[in-house]
Amino acid sequence: MKIRTRLTLQYTVVTAVIMLLCMLSVYMYSERSRSETFFRELEKEGVTKAELFLSGSVDTLTMQSIYQNNRHYIDEVEVAVYDTSFNMLYHDSSKNDIVKEDSTMISRVVRQKFISFYVDEYQAVGILHSHAGREYVVTAAAYDGYGYDNLFALRHILLALSVLGLSLLVVAGYLLAKAALSPVRSIADEAEKITAGNIDSRLPVASENDELGELAMTFNRLLQRLDAAFSSQKMFVSNVSHELKTPMAALIAELELALSRHRTPEQYEEAIRNVLDDARKVTKLIDGLLDMARADYRPDQIKMEEVRADELLMDARDSVLKGNRDYSADIIFESEADDDSVLTLNGNSYLLTTAFVNLIENNCKYSPDGNSVVSISHYRGMCVLRFSDKGHGIPEEERDKIFIPFYRGDSTGKVKGHGIGLALARKIVQLHGGTIEVFSHVGEGTTFVVRLPHV
Repeated sequence: MKIRTRLTLQYTVVTAVIMLLCMLSVYMYSERSRSETFFRELEKEGVTKAELFLSGSVDTLTMQSIYQNNRHYIDEVEVAVYDTSFNMLYHDSSKNDIVKEDSTMISRVVRQKFISFYVDEYQAVGILHSHAGREYVVTAAAYDGYGYDNLFALRHILLALSVLGLSLLVVAGYLLAKAALSPVRSIADEAEKITAGNIDSRLPVASENDELGELAMTFNRLLQRLDAAFSSQKMFVSNVSHELKTPMAALIAELELALSRHRTPEQYEEAIRNVLDDARKVTKLIDGLLDMARADYRPDQIKMEEVRADELLMDARDSVLKGNRDYSADIIFESEADDDSVLTLNGNSYLLTTAFVNLIENNCKYSPDGNSVVSISHYRGMCVLRFSDKGHGIPEEERDKIFIPFYRGDSTGKVKGHGIGLALARKIVQLHGGTIEVFSHVGEGTTFVVRLPHV
C-alpha cells in the first residue's frame, strides 16, 4: 500500500470517528433535552387540569369529553388526581390508563413530591400538588409525538451529513496526501537521475524549515560524503597504481637486463639482489595498503580486547629494530602508575602495534642518529604517548598534509617511503577513539602526541 493511500485512509478514519462522535453527542444531547422539556410540559399540563378539576371550573364529564375527542387528533395528556390515601378523585380515561397508579407509587410521590418515569414509549410524571390547604397526587402521561418527529428528522439529517462528510473526507484526504507527498515524488525523481557519473548533482531544497527540506538536505549531505569517498577512491587507486608502477618497472627492467646477455654468476647474484630489493618494496607497499584497508573497518567489525600500551610499544620497537639495525628507540615512563589500568587500552593489538611501528619508524627515518624517543604518561582518563625525533622538522605549510595518504612533502628529501605510514597511524588511532597531533619546529625535530582512552 502506498503512503498516499495509507495517509488518506488514516486521515479519513480518524476524522470520521471524530465527526461521528460529535454527531452522536449532538443526537444524545437533543434526546435528553427533548425528554427533560417534555417532562416539564407534562408537569404544567397536569397541574393545570388538576386546578380546573379541584376548583370546579370545569365539570368532570366535560374534561373527560375534551380528552377523548382530542386524543384522536393530538397527543393529549392523560391526567389523574388522587388524594394522599390513594382514592381516585379524577381520571381522564380510567379504561385506557397509561400510568396504572398503585399505592406504592402514590406513597413515593407523597414522599418525593415529584417523580418522572417512562411507561413503554410514554413519558409520565407524578406531582404532589397543594390546593385549598390540602395535598393531592397528580399524575400526567403522554407520548411526545412532536419531539420524536423532530428527533427522527435530526437523525436522518445527521446520517445524510455523515455519508456526505465521509465522501468529502475521502476526496479531501486523497488530495491533501497527494499535495503533501508531491515534493517526495519530486525528490525521488531527481534522485533517480543521479548516477556515479553526475554524483556532484544535488537535490533541490524548497524549504529548509520543513521535514521534506530536512530530508533533501540530509540526502545532499549523503551525496557529498559519497562524492568525497568516490574522489578519494579514485585518487587512492591512482596513487596506488603510481606507487606500484615504479618498483615493478624497476624489477622488470632489472630482469630484462639480466636476460639481455650472458653474465657471470656474480652479476646474476647482483641482479637477484636488486630484484629482491624491489620485491620487498612492493611487498611493504602492499602490506601498508592492506593495513590501511583494515583500518577503514567499523569498530564493531574489529575484535577489541584489553591490551597494555607499554607491551605494544615494546613489540613495535622490536619490530622496527629487527627490520633495520641502524635504528634505535628509547621508551621512557614519565610517571609511575599506581594502577595498571591507566596503561591498559581497549583495542586491537595488531592495528595498534602497526600504528606504533609506523610512528617509531617515521622518527627513525628523519632523525640524523636514527633514534626515536617514546614517552608514556597518563592524564584525565587518557594514555598519552609521545613519539619524538631530532630531525629537521616539518614546515608549517606541510603539517596539515602529512596525514593524507601518499603525500610526500618537499622536506622528505631522499628518505624512502610511500606516504602511507602516518595516514595509517591516524586512522588506527581514530578507530580506537583517540587523537593524534603533530608538533614540529624546523631544525629542532618533530613530536607526534597520541592520546588513547584507557579502561
